[in-house]
Amino acid sequence: MIKVGIDRIAFYTSHYYLDLASLASVRGVDPDKFFVGLGQQKMAVPPPDEDVVTMAANAGMRALQGIDANSIEMLMFATESGIDQSKAAGIYVHDLLELPERCRVIELKQACYSATLAIQLALPFLRQHPDKKVLLIASDIARYGLGTSGESSQGCGAVAMVLSANPRILAFDTEYGVVTENVMDFWRPNYSDSAFVEGKYSSKLYLNMLEKSWQQYRELSGRGFQDHAYYCYHTPVPRLVEKAHQQLVKINQCEKLSEEELKSQVGCSLEYARNIGNSYTASLYIGLTALLDLSPEDLTGKRLGFYSYGSGCVAEYFSGVMQEGYKAALDTAFHQALLQQRTHLDYSKYESFYSFKYPQDGSYCKIPSHQTGQFRLSSIQDHKRLYEKVT
Repeated sequence: MIKVGIDRIAFYTSHYYLDLASLASVRGVDPDKFFVGLGQQKMAVPPPDEDVVTMAANAGMRALQGIDANSIEMLMFATESGIDQSKAAGIYVHDLLELPERCRVIELKQACYSATLAIQLALPFLRQHPDKKVLLIASDIARYGLGTSGESSQGCGAVAMVLSANPRILAFDTEYGVVTENVMDFWRPNYSDSAFVEGKYSSKLYLNMLEKSWQQYRELSGRGFQDHAYYCYHTPVPRLVEKAHQQLVKINQCEKLSEEELKSQVGCSLEYARNIGNSYTASLYIGLTALLDLSPEDLTGKRLGFYSYGSGCVAEYFSGVMQEGYKAALDTAFHQALLQQRTHLDYSKYESFYSFKYPQDGSYCKIPSHQTGQFRLSSIQDHKRLYEKVT
């Protein structure tokens, strides 16, 4: 069977962040509640002229470097931060990236899971059309409300993947385990611009669905824990991932991992999340990007395990094998520079970014200009979002 998988991958996040020590000071709590309790140090904060479209376009532009745009016949946009009940956000991205007219575009939604579904939908298409490529972008802004229990795990980010036959980075295995249950652990009604979450319940479901999806995957693939060299997880907060991985070890009747072993198997994949916070649909694949960028070991030939979880809920376990020469297709230098050159916000500026309101009546609003990537939201007029390229 022809190999299909990830040929290019790139991520993008806001140029602004809030150090969680600053948030702890304002909220009157010990910083270790965030640093140790969540395993997170910073959270990315989008300015008013940055949204899921601009982040997606910036990530997509990086992922498409060296790719013939005419080979992209499908753009799949995964998000739970949709900007329109009808028009797919990917249509704007298609325009900004100047993709060919012959291109399917669709937006997918199921909490943090939909980017994984997009992969599974794309793979049969690529096997049937090995000369074509699919651009998959996951982009989200996590919002929970000022002063709420979820505030410290907010964040934003986008990841773009060029999927193809004979991929340069990772080829997906065909087996997977998937579970769906109708639960209310996290949701955002149409009338709310921030999410509602039952934190402890959601964490419990995350762990339960991991066991169920893993058991399916193991039965179908015949692979066990030791057959995977590294693991990537959807990352609401890094500490939950560490707990989940130890549970996976227990499920497989292996000895509890030492801190060093835990760090070796999942540690690198959590480093970007520690510095940007939750990015919903993009989270799992930003974790993969971190592993690829930061692993001290050559990953060629290594099998990676992936756990995708979307509240509400759908969970999936699957895997893939790293390809020879993958490092030449990475964008590591850009990712490192992006994170290192961000601007630290004081609390008042963070609150002002958070509290900025777009008009709800279609009236004209020129969006204040801030530091962004190559694209920004410039204005809202007649109920329309208008984007521009930054020169």
